[in-house]
Amino acid sequence: MTTAPVPWTTPQRWTVAAAVLGSSLAFLDGSIVNVALNAIQRYFGSGVAGSQWIVNGYMLMLAALILTGGALGDRYGRRLVFGLGVAIFAVASLGCGLAPTLNVLIAGRVLQGVGGALLIPGSLAMIGVLFDDAGRGRAVGLWSAATSATSLLGPVLGGLLVQLSWRWAFLINLPLAVLVLLCLRQVPETRSPGAQPPDLFGSLLAAVGLGLLTFALIQAGGPAGAGGLGGPLPLGLLGAALLLGFVLWEAREQHPMLPLTLFRRPAFSGTTVLTLLLYGALGALTFFLPLNLIGVQGYTPAQAGAALVPLALLLTVLSGPVGRWSAHTGPRLFLTAGPLTCAVAFAVFARTSLGGSYWQSFFPAIVVLGLGLSLTVAPLVSAVLGSVEPEYSGTASGVNNAVSRTGGLLAVAALGLVMLGSFRSDLSRQLHSQQQPPAVTQSMLAQADRLAQVPIPAGPAARTAQLRGSVQRAFVAGFQRVSWWCAALSLLAAVTALLSFRAGPARDR
Repeated sequence: MTTAPVPWTTPQRWTVAAAVLGSSLAFLDGSIVNVALNAIQRYFGSGVAGSQWIVNGYMLMLAALILTGGALGDRYGRRLVFGLGVAIFAVASLGCGLAPTLNVLIAGRVLQGVGGALLIPGSLAMIGVLFDDAGRGRAVGLWSAATSATSLLGPVLGGLLVQLSWRWAFLINLPLAVLVLLCLRQVPETRSPGAQPPDLFGSLLAAVGLGLLTFALIQAGGPAGAGGLGGPLPLGLLGAALLLGFVLWEAREQHPMLPLTLFRRPAFSGTTVLTLLLYGALGALTFFLPLNLIGVQGYTPAQAGAALVPLALLLTVLSGPVGRWSAHTGPRLFLTAGPLTCAVAFAVFARTSLGGSYWQSFFPAIVVLGLGLSLTVAPLVSAVLGSVEPEYSGTASGVNNAVSRTGGLLAVAALGLVMLGSFRSDLSRQLHSQQQPPAVTQSMLAQADRLAQVPIPAGPAARTAQLRGSVQRAFVAGFQRVSWWCAALSLLAAVTALLSFRAGPARDR
């Protein structure tokens, strides 16, 4: 005879509502912005570096500050810090939606990342404190279902909004933020009196180090990516030195945000490397795929958003069963097979060409990628939590979250170099083989950093069509190379899992 679930109290219901809406705010924004990048680049007439910073400015703050956000909530009040994060996110979204220049938009995205780093850890933390073991499962299940629905609807909603104006991709966050803050009024405050102070200096070292390294990678792809003290090489070396300083600081800090002793566990080190590689590949692919679909293949933003629905649908349907299976078999099988399947998907993306139908070109790759991620995500979460003692589970989860953002951040910057180099080389080859006038060739190559949006010089209709085809083929060639690199990263992730875990189910600690 099953026991009826205990009804939730009023504070618990409001807490779940605030946590679900707050998480949806962050997840929805992430899925919408990638669909909007093509329209933003066209509006400002910017190069791909601007689009990279729109994505990376947000991920940089999340990667560097998400652990600090959790620590601030534990010490000063989870509701307070969560609400502050929502308010910052809303103000930053308004700034992004009204941005008169690209630099203002990027600054708004950086501020959004600060807000996200404060609200994302608090959403589940508030649930974890207010519910007992029995109720927590139901609450987290509802939270998971809502975030899955957001993943399904986000790209489609984003595409529809972008067709009105790219600014709605950010302004849509305002009414949702108001709802979160209204719910939050009924949520009780919780804190841990013995919580340690956040490692602010460590966060600063991580943020500046990652920022300089990312800036160096993006600048290296520009037309002036040469030398000088402000050039890519000195800035990259300085960023690497600061990241080394971050590691040394964490080694001596009494209460570090990143306990280095966790990395003595092969399983934790393995999950960290796997996450960095796989989420790096995924971040780069999802950055360039909408640019390909909209800017080259001719999809509308709504069609490009809908193209990704099969991936989210497979994740929603399969993650639960896969999580239960992996609990019996252990993580090794799934964490090896999942990234291997993703590598196959990226290889299929590398075979896509110009002008093929969605069902023949992109649908198979998206389905295989959805299967690969479905095999990976739930077992990876379990493996992260199972690789450390219970008292470190929150820290391990936070580190893994930060590493996933870092992987995407670095891959978007680094594989942007691959894309730009390939695009310039292929476009130059085509223009010279067509014996285009030198002025036309020079003009187009000088603006090659705009990728598929390279302006076509005025001229006869036949030449204009030929030049547009050259630009599109050059982008597709670059996308194929990026996809092969993503396949290689996924393959390395699979090898990492194979070497890091023992066969068979996880044993009790």
